[in-house]
Amino acid sequence: MTNEKELIHVYFMPGMAANSSIFEFIKLPEDRFKMHFLEWIIPKKDESLKSYALRMNKYVKHENPVLIGVSFGGVIVQEMAKNLDLKRLIIVSSVKCRAELPRRMRYAASTGLFKLIPTSLLDYVDHFEKIAVGDFIKKRAKLYRQYLSVRNQRYLDWAIKNMVLWSCAKARKDIVHIHGDKDEIFPAKYISNYINVKNGTHIMILNRYRWFNKYLPELILSGKIEEK
Repeated sequence: MTNEKELIHVYFMPGMAANSSIFEFIKLPEDRFKMHFLEWIIPKKDESLKSYALRMNKYVKHENPVLIGVSFGGVIVQEMAKNLDLKRLIIVSSVKCRAELPRRMRYAASTGLFKLIPTSLLDYVDHFEKIAVGDFIKKRAKLYRQYLSVRNQRYLDWAIKNMVLWSCAKARKDIVHIHGDKDEIFPAKYISNYINVKNGTHIMILNRYRWFNKYLPELILSGKIEEK
């Protein structure tokens, strides 16, 4: 039996408004890794990203852990990493600096248009599922209800604001960035230095989980995928 101290502790941070069930299909060898799942906490009024990240760090209970963040969760783990000693920092379907944000997000930031996004509409996801027509729409509505459970409006307003206004000017060199070439939120054409998942979309942590189960152990241990 593997000693608890010998295990590599891997902390997973979900994407914006999502809960940790987005990682339900991710499996790592239990003799090498111990998986931990972080959840969003509600930000304090006008809380800075730095302050929020420091509060999140209190939920990381092990030394030299691995942090894995998806989408906006990838931004959060990068901020958390500034005050932690990590074995590995991995982001999925995310960005490493402002230059990787799509033009529409940078435009929304410069004009303040992000403030006009009606975040309260997310309260109607449950109702949307009831009136959804067609198999595809019903499946998508069920997906939203199951995985996007953080509906607090203060959190949503804060998350959108801090995503589009993220002030990171230069990417860390030690980040392992996994990205899909069909990502519709953060198009790959804006992303540099990443491990490509062919035909991967923004929700590939869910629908391409076999890829992650195959390659994550190697990426955690060495930071790269060895060509076979």
